[in-house]
Amino acid sequence: MSTEPNAASPIAWLIRACAGRAALVIWIAIALAVLGVWSARRAPLDALPDLSDTQVVIATEWMGRNPTLIEDQVTYPVATAFLGAPKVKAVRGFTMFGMSFVYVVFEDGTDPYWARARALEQLAKVQSRLPPGVTPQIGPDATSVGWVYQYALVDDSGQHDQQELRALQDWTLRYALQGVEGVSEVATVGGFEKEYQIEVDPGRLRAYGLALGDVVAAVSGANGEVGGRVLEMSQHEYAIRGRGYVGSREDFESAVIAVRGGGRPISVGDVAQVTVGGAIRRGLADLDGRGPVVGGIVVMRTGENALEVCRRTKKKLEELAPSLPPGVRVVPVYDRSRLIEASLSTLGTNLLQIVGVVLVTIGLFLFHLRSSLVVVVTLLVATSASFIAFWALDLTISIMSLAGVILALGDMVDSTVVMVEDAHKRIAEAEARGEPIDRQGVIISSAQRLGPSLFGALLVLTVAFLPVFALTGEEGRLFRPLAVAKTASMAVASVLAITLVPALMVWLLRGRIRPAEQNPIARVASAMYRPVLRLALRARWLVLAAAVALVVATAVPARKLGSEFMPPLYEQDLLYMPVSVPSMPVSEAERILRWQDQRIREVPEVEQVFGKAGRAETALDPAPLTMFETIVRLKPKEQWRPGLTLEALIAELDAKTKTPGMQGAWTMPIKARVDMLSTGIRTPIGVKVFGKDLATIAAIEAQIEGVLRDVPGTRSVYAERELGASTSTSSRAVRRSPATVCRSASCSTPSKPASAA
Repeated sequence: MSTEPNAASPIAWLIRACAGRAALVIWIAIALAVLGVWSARRAPLDALPDLSDTQVVIATEWMGRNPTLIEDQVTYPVATAFLGAPKVKAVRGFTMFGMSFVYVVFEDGTDPYWARARALEQLAKVQSRLPPGVTPQIGPDATSVGWVYQYALVDDSGQHDQQELRALQDWTLRYALQGVEGVSEVATVGGFEKEYQIEVDPGRLRAYGLALGDVVAAVSGANGEVGGRVLEMSQHEYAIRGRGYVGSREDFESAVIAVRGGGRPISVGDVAQVTVGGAIRRGLADLDGRGPVVGGIVVMRTGENALEVCRRTKKKLEELAPSLPPGVRVVPVYDRSRLIEASLSTLGTNLLQIVGVVLVTIGLFLFHLRSSLVVVVTLLVATSASFIAFWALDLTISIMSLAGVILALGDMVDSTVVMVEDAHKRIAEAEARGEPIDRQGVIISSAQRLGPSLFGALLVLTVAFLPVFALTGEEGRLFRPLAVAKTASMAVASVLAITLVPALMVWLLRGRIRPAEQNPIARVASAMYRPVLRLALRARWLVLAAAVALVVATAVPARKLGSEFMPPLYEQDLLYMPVSVPSMPVSEAERILRWQDQRIREVPEVEQVFGKAGRAETALDPAPLTMFETIVRLKPKEQWRPGLTLEALIAELDAKTKTPGMQGAWTMPIKARVDMLSTGIRTPIGVKVFGKDLATIAAIEAQIEGVLRDVPGTRSVYAERELGASTSTSSRAVRRSPATVCRSASCSTPSKPASAA
């Protein structure tokens, strides 16, 4: 069989053409690398792909009403209105005290803004069926995974109370940050929202012969402003208006309810006491166990660059810092950019490690440093050019896509190393004969001989991940970025192997080329593997039998290995999510939250603790007051106690926060959001009980909870208490609401049970 290259083949012709125009090819490669860097800077960046379905959240506030009333008059009519909407896959309802949430899930591939437009159309139809004064609102164009940045307002001077800090957050910081590019919403949690409270005395009301409705009408009429005519006077025009907006407690007290005999007015102050207080709190926050604080949550718009949004948010907060009152400062409590930058650093570290290994390996085995540059330059160009696909397809660069690039690094190096080594061998053999040689011709001939085979091998590796593109739903959204990155990297590498590599070899394979026989490292390696190779070829049937036996033996440990949809990701932060028994008051929730934060802060590895009980002022957070979410920021692992693992640290934190009546769950911020979006439960494993009678469901829940406690590998089990709680779920538009029993080896806390399909 002839080993000479087929110069007539298209690939061989392309190799010769690129080697003959090396300068042009290298300039094109440089342009490709620059375009790749530009694409990487323009493509969205996030820690993980957004696994959420296209959904629209319908939030309706009817404060002061009980969940049963809201379910019947708000949640049920809104949910049924979306059953016939186009491309709707599921409708899920959730009802709590004073609030109703309806999640409309659309089919995969639905444009989110088209979905929001359809939601507005359906809401216009259902408005007439709702109680007077109740107006549903669609949530922000984001998902709960878009919580990319959180902060707390801290007053070190002690001169500002929680009401003043809440006003500062609502009227200054929130609007300033909401104008940042890429931010969909800035939600507030904690503090007291200022309101005027009118406590009517029934005795006085009866004495004056008035009704409660008269007081309501007087208060409503006193807080208004009207316009009048235009008055011309002295060649000037004056606009007449009646000013009636209230600005103080005295304005309410002086509002006239009625006029009795003798023209004596009866004001609100005569029958009621007007005070300034806080509105009903359904959420509160605590920082490091030092007491209540006001917090803010920056929610990123769907499809935006999370890293850039975090950077813009921090820059805006720095600009706002001088305008804050003396003693008030903004303390970051969660910043996803830390995780994203760590992921990018991992890619850079892996790339530098491979470059270092290539330089050392080729330098030791070939004794030719410039040959290493062929591999290094090709690797850098292929890596940067692979990001062009993300920019062209508008995909987010995340840990999964970076993992695809890292997986392709080794394969991208192999083909170039083989071509460089073969060219060295051909040049050394020609020079050993002592005849004048055409080094460029030898290099081209060597590349033409190996190029077609290497190109075919790289194409096989390129198409290996194509079946991943057939995945749909959450699996497709998770693994498609990895497949795109791996496929794009290998496709670029296969093209560069027959274009850029020959051009670089012509430029860089100069100077003295030593034969392998003169390299002591190569001789030692050859002496070590040749006897093993001869023995394996002689006893080939024995080697094949041993290989088959080894493969069969792996079946035993494989059966004992666990399985998981996505490997756990260390996010540098923990999320503690305990849930309490129903009907916990705000004061008790505040006391327990502060105590838990103090206990967590005592652990040396903990840098900061930010606890939240209840819900933030956003449609993306339907958490009841009995549900806590505590973000635990950990110090770098280099500062941990020697030998301490993450599992041991979680066990220590869990032991410190054990409280009667509280069922804890330890997870991580992004992982918890992903679990909620995929199953509606904040744990990987859950059991749902369906039925029409809550009493029967509660009894079955208790039985299941008792049985699951004895299952091996279960850390904790919690059955959600539906009876006697201040929250209720509703999804009667699709099915009757289930109760939920959660079980997990790491956490077990139910979230919105009706949100799981």
